[in-house]
Amino acid sequence: MAKKQVKEKAIEVALWESANKLRGSVEPSEYKHVVLALIFLKFVSDKFEEQRKKLIEGGKEKYIERPEFYNMNNVFFLKEETRWSYIVSKSRQNDIALIIDTALHTIEKDNKALKGALPDNYFSRLGLDTSKLAALISEIDSIDTLKDKEQDVIGRIYEYFLGKFAIAEGKGKGEFYTPKSIVNLIAEMIEPYKGVIYDPCCGSGGMFVQSIKFIEAHHGNKKEVAIYGQEYTNTTYKLAKMNLAIRGISANLGERAANTFSNDLHKDLKADFIMANPPFNQKDWRAENELLDDPRWKGYEIPPTSNANYGWILHMASKLSDHGVAGFLLANGALSGGGDEYKIRKQLIENNLVEAILILPRNMFYTTDISVTLWILNKNKKETVRKIGDETRNYRDRQKEILFMDLREMGKPFEKKYIQFSDADIQKITETYHSWQQIDWKSTYKDIPEFCYSASIEEIREKDYSLVPSRYIEFVNRDEEIDFDEKMKSLQREIGELLQEEKKSRNELLRVFEDLGFKIELK
Repeated sequence: MAKKQVKEKAIEVALWESANKLRGSVEPSEYKHVVLALIFLKFVSDKFEEQRKKLIEGGKEKYIERPEFYNMNNVFFLKEETRWSYIVSKSRQNDIALIIDTALHTIEKDNKALKGALPDNYFSRLGLDTSKLAALISEIDSIDTLKDKEQDVIGRIYEYFLGKFAIAEGKGKGEFYTPKSIVNLIAEMIEPYKGVIYDPCCGSGGMFVQSIKFIEAHHGNKKEVAIYGQEYTNTTYKLAKMNLAIRGISANLGERAANTFSNDLHKDLKADFIMANPPFNQKDWRAENELLDDPRWKGYEIPPTSNANYGWILHMASKLSDHGVAGFLLANGALSGGGDEYKIRKQLIENNLVEAILILPRNMFYTTDISVTLWILNKNKKETVRKIGDETRNYRDRQKEILFMDLREMGKPFEKKYIQFSDADIQKITETYHSWQQIDWKSTYKDIPEFCYSASIEEIREKDYSLVPSRYIEFVNRDEEIDFDEKMKSLQREIGELLQEEKKSRNELLRVFEDLGFKIELK
């Protein structure tokens, strides 16, 4: 009999069904971690089975139980009791939670790259109902984790769960995954091709994943980059280690999760590229008498305790190498804040560190609808030459200039209520930026109303060091082009049609009540 075709489910649908199976037995904050651990087991097993099949098809069947023939292709070798097929076969046993915990423990013990990455005795502690856990495993089993190899699978799942459960968890607008199109934009702008890459608040590691994709797309060698990161939340730290390990990406995330401000795990690091999405408008990030003489603030005012935005900026600025470039996201308030923030911003501008400011569309994040800003800092805005794959960048001296871009009219709808950049959007933005940077910029770049403007230091001083793009980019007053009589006639028609519809609906409603014997008399 022909084998029945299994209908594939969208990964989000399968995940939502998985979470629903846990309702009432697991706290909302635990949903994503339960599912992610199982997704990890499914993913590494799928990779293992794929490599195993290749070995058999290549006539190397006698090597299928030798770990080195898997590790050479960045695939984890799995003992039988840790494989997904084994877990599925035992999913209805009373000890399934222990079987899963044992599998996770064994995989971590056998693979040094996963040290500290996987949950420890997690499922046994949760006390999940066996039938619900079996149903969850069944849902995970329907996901093809290898179908789209370009997707950041673990990161995409994490983003999905944060979006669905952030409100239920009560975390509001704090911790969230950076959407893929924004990460892609940052990578294409700062071009992390060779050197040290750093993210001081690395979340699930998506910035690193995209950096490696950029290197591969430009025929570079990922062995020529060194990756460093830090993450404050322990569960997210484990997720990042897991996310990078399954891709064979080597990274130093420190021995543990830690606060970047109070416990910098990479104190002496100098990075060539920094990519980051720090928590927006973080309050009480240090005590009043804490970090007052920190070397990261040297030459600047001490960032205020009320908001960590400028703490993050100065932390990253202090980490840049002599040719370092940083691309990071901040809430728009950092563009024009007063007090000590104003003094720091002024000094950053006068020190020629700020290269570009890009204001992004709203609704790009799953857990907040605010518009945010992409900052580009550059430690070397002088004339220089840089090779990126087959391309050569002939940079001009941009020390007394800043590029402003307004991207709020760009993007395409994504999952009904969100916005993401298309590939064409990213190409237009990055081409504009790179054209502006280079020696032949006068023939390749031009200021465009409502899109971009190259401002001189004199203009910025005149506007009292505001970095709000709309203060510089030309605004087109479309009201001047409106024909008043024609506009009023159009409104007259629209209002007339609305009133006619209202009258018709009202008469139909009155007739219905009259037919029912409850005539409505209007006075």
